[in-house]
Amino acid sequence: MAKHNVWMSVSDMMTGLMVIFLFVAVAYMIQVEKNQSVLSEYVENRRNLHDELVKEFAGDTARWVASMGTDLSMKFKNPEVLFASGSFEITDSFKRILDDFIPRYLGILLSGKFKDRIKEIRIEGHTDDEPAPRYHPNPFIANTMLSQLRAVSVLHYLRSMPSYQAYKDEEKEMLEYLFTANGLSYGKAVDDNDEYVYISKKSINRAKSRRVEFRVITTGEEAIDEFLKIKDNAK
Repeated sequence: MAKHNVWMSVSDMMTGLMVIFLFVAVAYMIQVEKNQSVLSEYVENRRNLHDELVKEFAGDTARWVASMGTDLSMKFKNPEVLFASGSFEITDSFKRILDDFIPRYLGILLSGKFKDRIKEIRIEGHTDDEPAPRYHPNPFIANTMLSQLRAVSVLHYLRSMPSYQAYKDEEKEMLEYLFTANGLSYGKAVDDNDEYVYISKKSINRAKSRRVEFRVITTGEEAIDEFLKIKDNAK
């Protein structure tokens, strides 16, 4: 009789473990489905924002010598228009471009369709690999400082624009939360085909590398990270 009770206990334990595994599997499938849904929404949101920006600036990118990337970056690529060589003072020509670009750009990003899905708006300064000893003896550090000053100059000018000053206080507070100024030196210098030199291993195109980019980061990255963790844990 005692032996029978032992086998009953083992049987009950196995049943309990199967129930636990079943709940774990169901929870896993629910979480995967949830993250897949968020991932799909994230991709669609980025695609819609990209299409909206491309449509808005389709008639301007050529004359600005700019391009809209699928990574939601607007690249201003004419170094002669942006800054004087070695300087972080914005040229009058670039100011006129920003006067036209910024109000329309923010008009899209702050619209009801996208406002709650924007995580960050980066202003990126990029330089070539020419030494800039007035800033620092090390070329990379010197160009980091120069590119940072250029990004800050763009942000400073943006905040001085009448269209920015016209925003309500809560809108300005939100923009202060969203905007960042980033000096990237020549870490992401590009070649003749606009590919990163670090990846292509080709010679740097110094003119193309000296650029300013506005890059939008949308919400959803956290869900993607969680989705990838779940996949890794399932291996």
